[in-house]
Amino acid sequence: MTFKKHLPNIITLLNLLSGTIAVYFAVKEQLVLAAFFVFLGIFFDFFDGFTARLLNVQGELGKQLDSLADIVTSGVVPGIVLFQLIHRSLNNGSWNKVASLMTDLVTKDYFSSNFLISIIGLLFTLAAAYRLANFNIDDRQTSSFIGLPTPAAALVVLSLPLILSYSNNEIADTIIGNVWFLIGLTVVLCYFMNAEIPLFSLKFKDYSWSNNKIKFVFIALTALLCIVFKFIAIPVIIVLYVLLSIVENKKTSH
Repeated sequence: MTFKKHLPNIITLLNLLSGTIAVYFAVKEQLVLAAFFVFLGIFFDFFDGFTARLLNVQGELGKQLDSLADIVTSGVVPGIVLFQLIHRSLNNGSWNKVASLMTDLVTKDYFSSNFLISIIGLLFTLAAAYRLANFNIDDRQTSSFIGLPTPAAALVVLSLPLILSYSNNEIADTIIGNVWFLIGLTVVLCYFMNAEIPLFSLKFKDYSWSNNKIKFVFIALTALLCIVFKFIAIPVIIVLYVLLSIVENKKTSH
């Protein structure tokens, strides 16, 4: 009985372990490995809640522990990855003309204008922390979400190094390498994580078509997009998730 009670928490700790390893690789600029461990952590994040519901051992400890693990895996790591991508973009020259007009605090790499601009990426971590804290005290989000879940936002960010490494798409590479795009993406994700936009969850109370049409359609389209576009599909899927939720909300309101 004791093991049954703590099994979901053990899975949550595996999420935290995966996230901590991902932090190490993100700091070392090994962003593909960081992405792999974030994806692994999100896998554990899905199954800790699933296991808790299956075993009927949900509790406040698990809820708090889940958010603490998520802030590392889906908050700290994506923030560092955005920092690294922005910093790389700045050093590659896309910002040089603007940066040259700014005065560095010191002549070393630390606290240069490029470094300070790159800190914008860490706003993702702050927004994720705020969302997770708010989620824990918001009783409206038991069967659905309000605002984009942090794992979904993290998937968008961690898909970027995978697209750069494996997609061989010059257009995608150019977009991801643009500092304006990266800063804009950071701001957009920060907003949507904390926006008052109802989004459906993939929790199933039953598996009937009538009660789960939007979920089945989303899962089918997700599978199709992954087959066709591979890693490029990840940000597209998150956009699709938001759009389908908005459509579903309008139908429900009518």
